[in-house]
Amino acid sequence: MKRLLILLFAVLHYTFNAQIIDSTWLSKNYIKKEIMIPMRDGVKLFTSVYSPKDTMVKSPILMMRTPYSVAPYGQNRYSPLLSSSHFSTYAKEHFIIVLQDVRGTYMSEGEFMDIRPFIDEKKNNKDIDEASDAYDAIDWLVKNVAANNGKVGVTGISYPGFYASMAMLCGHPALKAVSPQAPVTDWFHGDDFHHNGAFALADAFNFFSGFGRPRYGPTKTRPSGYKITEKDIYTFHLKQGALKNLKKILGDSIQFWNDMVKHPNYDEWWKDRDIRNHIKSEVQPAVLVVGGNFEAEECYGAWNLYKSFVQTGLQNKFLAVGPWFHGGWHRSDGSYLGNVRFGSKTSEYYKQNIEVPFFMLNLTSKPPVKKPFPVTVYFTGENVWRMYDTWPPANSYPFIAYLNENKSITFTKPVNKTSFSTYTSNPANPVPYEELPGAKRSREYMTDDQRFASNRPDVLTFQTEPLRRPMILAGPIAADLKVNVSSTDVDFIVKIIDVFPDDFKYDTMCCKGVKQEAKMSGYQMLVRAEIIRGKFRNSFEKPEPFDTTKTETVRLLLPDVTHTIKPGHRLMVQIQSSWFPLFDMNPQTFTNIYTCDDKDFVQSRIKVFHQADAASNIILSLAPPQQ
Repeated sequence: MKRLLILLFAVLHYTFNAQIIDSTWLSKNYIKKEIMIPMRDGVKLFTSVYSPKDTMVKSPILMMRTPYSVAPYGQNRYSPLLSSSHFSTYAKEHFIIVLQDVRGTYMSEGEFMDIRPFIDEKKNNKDIDEASDAYDAIDWLVKNVAANNGKVGVTGISYPGFYASMAMLCGHPALKAVSPQAPVTDWFHGDDFHHNGAFALADAFNFFSGFGRPRYGPTKTRPSGYKITEKDIYTFHLKQGALKNLKKILGDSIQFWNDMVKHPNYDEWWKDRDIRNHIKSEVQPAVLVVGGNFEAEECYGAWNLYKSFVQTGLQNKFLAVGPWFHGGWHRSDGSYLGNVRFGSKTSEYYKQNIEVPFFMLNLTSKPPVKKPFPVTVYFTGENVWRMYDTWPPANSYPFIAYLNENKSITFTKPVNKTSFSTYTSNPANPVPYEELPGAKRSREYMTDDQRFASNRPDVLTFQTEPLRRPMILAGPIAADLKVNVSSTDVDFIVKIIDVFPDDFKYDTMCCKGVKQEAKMSGYQMLVRAEIIRGKFRNSFEKPEPFDTTKTETVRLLLPDVTHTIKPGHRLMVQIQSSWFPLFDMNPQTFTNIYTCDDKDFVQSRIKVFHQADAASNIILSLAPPQQ
């Protein structure tokens, strides 16, 4: 009974501390100081330090380094971040909270560089990177901020997640816990601006048209991005034509855009900017990697950063992935995305059972209610959390689904001697990434109904019969396509889709409305999709044109999936060669997309084979049901 009361008290304690605080509470209980912290090369970084007024108890430091500003500036003006659901919990727990403008941004000194490479061997104080800046900031904080307990954590979402990853490599003994969340990891293979060499046009243009412009000294403001006046981004980008035409809008001052043009292939410049190439066995702090299963930006980065820990044999590393959009675990309750419902407030579960316990365990002497599991992932479809010792699960196994004639998917290899499906990819009429693109790229497209694409002649659609048993997708998915194309280059997009039954009924306690069930009947839910620029099918370092006289293999690895296709549902696969303007339109001519002309764009006739000696297939990672 006594143990039960203690547990109940602990749960009530964390529930109370989960309450969101306001600026009045902050000003009463916290004091803010604005400090210019010196780095080893003399550059000073603007830092806001929020410390509890009560200094009787020593507190841990939780830091976020960001290129997006620590605003508002001013000693008596408090960041709204501290009133957010998660950070308010740490404020209630007496954490010292530190926000820092990274080098060359907003009020910090120095020169900014996008995804600044890590320097493995620093020879002098001029050899700086984001890891050395993190080290110097941590060192100053533990030596100069009153009443700290000598333990530091670093966190951040998206680009701040990149800076958290870099801090992980800094080697400071006071750094005990790091949480890169939706971290920028690899901008060539899967995060933000390129996926397998294909250029993510909509996001890159939106980001760099404002953020990428040069700064001429410390400032509290930055230029806004280009305002698209057309009704939708599909129309706007289609009118622009070849990528180089955007120079008329962007000008020549956006450094990273200019660098990309110089490095169209995966060369040493890109490799230096992939943090996984710098992870060694000496990464000491505990690390919690967080990602969203429906992340439009850094889905790749979260899964693959964690896998690099597994491959390197690092211990005390954790992974949490839920059914969230970009940063949705902090920015929503995680109960739905678009039309798809997840049955519970998954973000609250994550905060109370994963993130807060992680930092409490590693930064304080106050034990959490329970220790986080090494891997905690949410399976949509059946809407359940599952815990594993590692990822992919040790008991997962490959399962081959074959594309077959009559638009079918079978689980045995085709026997026909000649069988293929064909479509034409027309650069003047690319497949839109969602049915009705708006003025901005949506986040809901990650779970959107794909029936609009199924009806297009330039999209191939294959599906199974209704499943008799659940299909638990738990890990990466690979597409192995046998193709012939009539042009020297072409993209391939593969979509994994859960087709709901025509008489669909919700079987959870939420969202049982008749109208919602009718909307979801026959719904083709996008579960995962990925693209590859065809010329990179054999090598990202050395692209090759297609041989139009041959059948060739295009192998595409999709980011990991945690989704259960339930009995009565169908597995669907769609194949297409444009996904616009999410990704730029491949001219379908073997060329440099950054410098090619409008005249280089051609139509391409594509055959996807499903016959005995050329059996296109999808390799699924399946997990058995948990007992």
